[in-house]
Amino acid sequence: MLKLPGRLAASLFALCCAAGPLASRAHDLPVDTVMNGFVKVEPRELHLLVRIPLDLLRQINFPQHGGNYDVSALAAPIDQTLTALGRDIIIRENGERLTPVAQAGRLSLPSDRSFESYQAAAAHISQPLPADTAIAFEQGYFDASFAYSIGSPGSVFTFENGVASDLRSVARTTLRYLAPGATPRALLITGSTGAVALNPTWYQAARGFFAMGVEHILSGADHLLFLLCLVLPLRNLRSLLAVVTAFTVAHSVTLLGSAFGLAPRGAWFPPFVETMIAVSIVYMALENIIGADLRRRWLITGLFGLVHGFGFSFALKQDLQFAGSQLLASLLAFNVGIEAGQLAVIAVMLPVLWLLLRGRLAGRVGIIVISVLVAHTGWHWLTDRAEVLWQTPWPALDGEALRTLAWWVVAIIAAAAGGRFLVERVQRPAAGS
Repeated sequence: MLKLPGRLAASLFALCCAAGPLASRAHDLPVDTVMNGFVKVEPRELHLLVRIPLDLLRQINFPQHGGNYDVSALAAPIDQTLTALGRDIIIRENGERLTPVAQAGRLSLPSDRSFESYQAAAAHISQPLPADTAIAFEQGYFDASFAYSIGSPGSVFTFENGVASDLRSVARTTLRYLAPGATPRALLITGSTGAVALNPTWYQAARGFFAMGVEHILSGADHLLFLLCLVLPLRNLRSLLAVVTAFTVAHSVTLLGSAFGLAPRGAWFPPFVETMIAVSIVYMALENIIGADLRRRWLITGLFGLVHGFGFSFALKQDLQFAGSQLLASLLAFNVGIEAGQLAVIAVMLPVLWLLLRGRLAGRVGIIVISVLVAHTGWHWLTDRAEVLWQTPWPALDGEALRTLAWWVVAIIAAAAGGRFLVERVQRPAAGS
């Protein structure tokens, strides 16, 4: 019989113990992880309707009979589930947690479509489950309604879903918000989103989107490499301010235009933008290697800035659902956050480059070495993204496409004129100097 050394045997045993639960959890992952809900605000009450797949409620012991749920014995587990949901789903009014004053729940068939509207869902939950209903194990839904007393329909309400908190990266909630005098909105909330303001004030929205802007620029490797190529050969403050101004004006135009639905549509556009961002990195790096007229760098920076603005808009698109009615404030705050993050990066980048471009890397040698490394990285991104773009069908040049193109031509010309004016003001020597 083969004997293993003591330490090796112990290691193998620990590895098997660790692998066992992981395999079990992977096998037991729920199939349906999407929850649906409505939040409706009325003058004195807030109503929450929520539909949760039974596959996500495995901790509740719903009685079974012959492979189906035992409808005649569901009263106790329904009460237990309502208590758990009232604890795990958190709704706050102006920061104060609300407690349900009324609640109801029932099981539903997987084929039920009542949650397509608030009225149908509310009517469905109020009806008892017929005794002869056959719902297979983990195949249906648990539908619940909660009512909360509120101080004012104009309060700020937040929603946080802690159901299936162990599946934060998987579980999602589609929530529709209905309030008097407001356009109905749909929000897609993941398990890692946390508390979401359903009707944020302008300063709450601005604060959140400012942080998103800073985070996006700091985590975007392609944008950071583009900034590195921009500032690498610059040696005076006026030239630096000129390119930063041109980049800011350009990406602000396309970011704001895209947020208001004016960007080109179709599956081809995102990979096209990502490919052009890689092109901008390679071009700037090659320009640094060859040696370009830095007095005109602001112009090419502005052109590529338009492309980067579209890239910023892709990152913002999914989060705009959390802006509520504060769309403009959120957009401006996100843009300001990008600028703040950009300036912070440049503030760190400049002294680091000053230290690197000394000794053997002094002068053009250091610029060429760093630019070659950046161009190598950008080229790999370019080839990968171009392959995706090549496999994507291009749009037909119809009337809508021509109108969108004409609008952007006018916008780009206006942005170029405004950018040139600002750059010239920045580059103009001070009086008497």
